[in-house]
Amino acid sequence: MSESTDSTARNDLARQVSVTLSLVVCIVGSMIGVGVFGGTPIAQAAGGALSADSTLLAPATPAFSIWSVIYTGLVAYTAWQWLPSQKSNPRQRSLGWVVACSMLLNAAWILSVQAGWLPVSVLVIVALLVVLVVAFRRFISRRPASVPEAVVVDGTLGLYLGWASVAVCANIAAALKAAGFSGFGWRPEVWSIAVLVVVAAVGIAVAVKGEGRLALAAAIAWGLAWITVGRSADSPESAPTAIAAAAAAAAVLGAAIIVRTRSMTALARVRSGQER
Repeated sequence: MSESTDSTARNDLARQVSVTLSLVVCIVGSMIGVGVFGGTPIAQAAGGALSADSTLLAPATPAFSIWSVIYTGLVAYTAWQWLPSQKSNPRQRSLGWVVACSMLLNAAWILSVQAGWLPVSVLVIVALLVVLVVAFRRFISRRPASVPEAVVVDGTLGLYLGWASVAVCANIAAALKAAGFSGFGWRPEVWSIAVLVVVAAVGIAVAVKGEGRLALAAAIAWGLAWITVGRSADSPESAPTAIAAAAAAAAVLGAAIIVRTRSMTALARVRSGQER
């Protein structure tokens, strides 16, 4: 084995180990976040700034159950990247370090909220979003080789990015409220609707860029739908915000389905032409 091959193999192993250790840190952080080790649950930390009734952009409590799916996916991803076929896979080499970084940032976000450092938590979750966007750009550049890979890699990272896209808005809104931001005299609904329009626009753009990846759109729509529920059934109630969130969810999911259908139809035509 040449020195170059040796070095590459060591780098691959270092990446796999780093992803695994980052997962452990991430899971421990999530357990702290739900109060398993006696800490304050996220909804109650920082004076309840991130609770389901803190701002107009806070999703209702059941929305956060998506983390169970995301964490399960991250466990599956970590196991997947240990498969012999994945060790030197270009896709894993491109994604591994980025995913590891995202999991460490996830844990850092939980700890910053636990400490009551809302401004810091905003910086961390924005960094997390940026890292996940990098991951998104990398995993859409190469098609998955199999259905299991599409589910474990693309599905997990799509859900992760989609949920983070909604969570960052709720986090920023909570931090601004805690800082005493008055909205320059504008009604809160004006701000919430403006943010939801931006989320919808970004969601549609990502749907187009990602060829209609449904996991990503579904996670965004999930978060938006629970904002609708929260503003309809819990304080602070806001019919305009609820309607805007529902419309945004429908727009993002609808765009993804349309783009996905067109993409699959085009792919089927190409394959059909190749078989002739």
